[in-house]
Amino acid sequence: MKSAKNILQPEHRALKTAVLVLDECNTLSFAAAVDPMRAANRLADRPAFDWDYVTATTEPAMLTSALTVQGTPLARLQGCDLMIVVAGFQLARHATPSLLAGLRRIAASGATMAGIDGGPWLLAEAGLLDGHAATTHWEDLGNFAARFPEVDVRPDRFTVSANRLTSGGAVPAIDMMLHIIAARHGAGFAARVSGLFLYEGTSEPSKPQSRTGAPHRHTALTAKANALMESALDDPLPLAQIADTLGTSPRTLQQQFRLRLNTTPQITTCNCAWPRPAGLSPIPTSP
Repeated sequence: MKSAKNILQPEHRALKTAVLVLDECNTLSFAAAVDPMRAANRLADRPAFDWDYVTATTEPAMLTSALTVQGTPLARLQGCDLMIVVAGFQLARHATPSLLAGLRRIAASGATMAGIDGGPWLLAEAGLLDGHAATTHWEDLGNFAARFPEVDVRPDRFTVSANRLTSGGAVPAIDMMLHIIAARHGAGFAARVSGLFLYEGTSEPSKPQSRTGAPHRHTALTAKANALMESALDDPLPLAQIADTLGTSPRTLQQQFRLRLNTTPQITTCNCAWPRPAGLSPIPTSP
């Protein structure tokens, strides 16, 4: 096994990148990996990234939007500095011995391995996240932690652990890509790339995932209440207990949710606890 090269340091040479696209991955996840690289190349007026598309087999990958991506079969890929695994649904079907062996082969060459959305599941199935901090989509964090006890599972939007990067979904993948760009070309350049998309997110990996989105609409009170509700979905807390914990009254809490979010704490709890739709569970938790 070759020693891993640190890609997260200043470097003017184009980063040789392989984007492994799996069937039924989300189009937004795919774009989140590719478009920041395209934008970086445009702003730099030279190749900051040199990427190729890779597929699991000789067949093109079909995204959930029915777009198809033609690529080099993984078995024929000679090597790269960074491999980004973009996956979504039907991961148990994708986790074939040949695909997992291909991931291990690329990792053994010293490449940095990154996963987006369902990508971390496949990296973990290949044993490539053992001993590393990693994340996946918040809907699957519990199953992910149960299936892969050797992985340090985090609820973060994205994680960076040595030469392993994982993202919980499409939008955090933009943050992850901006993090790579900032490390190689400076924070100012990454901000310019972000500006091309009118994106004002954060490139800090430790920011936790949110199940409800639109955090800017919360007050400090409703944000704390929302966090409490999310932490107790299996055994929902009574409104009075939430209010007491936050040092306020149930009436005030109700009013704040109505004024700021046009909803109630009870409805918010129900929305957070929607079951995962059928067919989305990536890989069974038992062997």
